[in-house]
Amino acid sequence: METRDKKMQASRTIGVIITILGGCLWGASGACGQYLFENKGVTSRWLVPVRLVMAGVCMLVYYIGKERTKAFRIWKNRKDAVDVIIYGIFGLMLCQFTYFTTIELSNAGTATVIQYISPAIVMVLVCFMEKRLPKFIEILALLFAIVGIFIIATHGNIHQMAISKEALIVGLISALTVVLYNMQPRRLMAYYPTPYLLAWGMVIGGIVLSFLFQPWKYHYTIDMSFLAAFLAIVLLGTIVAFSLYMQGVKLIGPARASLYACTEPIASALLSFFWLKVPFVAVDFLGFGLIIATILMLGFSDLKKEK
Repeated sequence: METRDKKMQASRTIGVIITILGGCLWGASGACGQYLFENKGVTSRWLVPVRLVMAGVCMLVYYIGKERTKAFRIWKNRKDAVDVIIYGIFGLMLCQFTYFTTIELSNAGTATVIQYISPAIVMVLVCFMEKRLPKFIEILALLFAIVGIFIIATHGNIHQMAISKEALIVGLISALTVVLYNMQPRRLMAYYPTPYLLAWGMVIGGIVLSFLFQPWKYHYTIDMSFLAAFLAIVLLGTIVAFSLYMQGVKLIGPARASLYACTEPIASALLSFFWLKVPFVAVDFLGFGLIIATILMLGFSDLKKEK
C-alpha cells in the first residue's frame, strides 16, 4: 500500500511539473511571436498560417505513421467532418490569429492576459445554459476579470487608453474564440483523441488562412535568431506544450491542470518585461493579478466539483 501511495504521489508530482512547463512554453511562444514582430518585421498574416500548417502536418505525420488506417477516419462521417472544419476555422484558426494579432498590436504579456478572461466568459455561458444564477465566487471572479481588463486598457483613467482600441477589441475577440475553441469540439472529443483533433484543426485553419493571406508572398531574412524563435513557436509552443498539458490532465485531472497552466500569462508577461523590455508599470501588474486571480478562483471552484 505504501509503495502504491508513493507511486501515486510521484505521478501527481510529475503531472504538476509537466503542466507548469507546458504553460510556460505557451507563454514563451507568445513572447517569441512578439520578438519576430518587433525585430524581424514579421506579420501575424504570415506567422499564423505557416505555424498552423507546419505544426498540424507534423502531428498528422505522427498519426499516419502510428495508425495509418485511422488517421483519416474523421472524414468518413459527414457530421464529424463538418464539425472538425468548424472547429479548425472558427475555433482554432480564429483563436490563434486573433491572439497573435493582439500581440502584434500590443505585446505578448497583455495579449495573453486578456485572452485569459475566457474562463469568466465560459462561466457566464454555463450559468445561462444551466438556467441558474452565478454563485458568489463566480460573481466575484467576473468582477475581477472586468476590473482587470479595465485597468489594463486604461490604467484607471477613463479618458485615456493605455493600449490601442484595436488591441483591446482583437484581444477580447481572442478571448471569445477561446470559448468556442474549448466548447465546440466537445462532442468530437468523445470519439477522437484531442491531439488528433488539434492536428486536423491546425491543418484546416492553416490552409484557410494561407488562401486568405498568401504567406508565400512575404519574404524575410532568415537568420539563426529568426529560425530559433519560429521553431520555438512551432515545436515548443505548439506540439510540445500541448502534449505536456494533455499528459498533465491525465495525471492530475483537468481542474488541477487548468490551475497550473495559468503559468502561461505569468511567463508571457515576465518574458515581455525582462527579455523584450516592454515598459509595464505597477498598475499593469495589478490588472494582470486580478485576471490571474479570476482563473484561480474559477479553477478552485472546478476543483471542488471534481472532488
